[in-house]
Amino acid sequence: MSIQSVGIIGAGTMGNGIAQACAVSGLNVVMVDISDAAVQKGLNTISGSLDRLIKKEKMTEAEKSAAMARIQTSTDYSSFTSCGMVIEAATENYDLKVKILKQLDGIVSKDVIIATNTSSISITQLAAQISLPERFIGMHFFNPVPMMALVEIIRGLQTNDATHALVQDMAKALGKEPITVTNAPGFVVNRILIPMINEAFFVLAEGIATPEDIDAGMKLGCNHPIGPLALADMIGLDTCLAVMEVYFNNFNDSKYRPCPLLREMVAAGYLGRKTNKGVYSY
Repeated sequence: MSIQSVGIIGAGTMGNGIAQACAVSGLNVVMVDISDAAVQKGLNTISGSLDRLIKKEKMTEAEKSAAMARIQTSTDYSSFTSCGMVIEAATENYDLKVKILKQLDGIVSKDVIIATNTSSISITQLAAQISLPERFIGMHFFNPVPMMALVEIIRGLQTNDATHALVQDMAKALGKEPITVTNAPGFVVNRILIPMINEAFFVLAEGIATPEDIDAGMKLGCNHPIGPLALADMIGLDTCLAVMEVYFNNFNDSKYRPCPLLREMVAAGYLGRKTNKGVYSY
């Protein structure tokens, strides 16, 4: 058995990126969001991304047309009835994800695998919200999805071997390199990465260096391709804050205390690239 059609909940940065990766790899995609405007914005983003690949001579016009033709859009979860798998890629908010999963559980058949693209929320806890938790799994892509090779596949306590094997094969079919992770706050990559970003905000708040010098220091001193503050802008400062709050609440350890400057910037609506202003202006 292999997955031929994938449903995606959310047409934002992660959702449209996952949709693009699936469509380019030959899978049929149904991308759903709360409004026609939201799904159209997601489609436009995919189209622009593929145009850049054409300009770099990594894709032809015909290949773009074929990929775009594989993507259907909707505002109704009932459109997922033909999908073998549905990936939830909504905002990093536990209550929202639970609401979505409960709605989805009442629509798709018992054979459909349900995955979440969460970057920090417990897979075991989310799995417990659906009727067949053994078919639930974490499939954490990285931004920008079309470019990043890694996918963390996270098994909840309930996830069965068949679900894990099928999702692992699907990730490889997308040209990704999956790693299997045990359920824990932040999993592997973000458990290490987001506290580093949070510490960069403490360094900035203390006036130790400018944003440019902090980022240059990590790029030149640690061979990182992008500095932590520029990366925070790419991820979204609201997402970074949400992940740190998950760590702080789950581990009850002060080392995961979100930086007050990060909180202040999120409160101001300075979320990074998606609002054209974060640590830097865009």
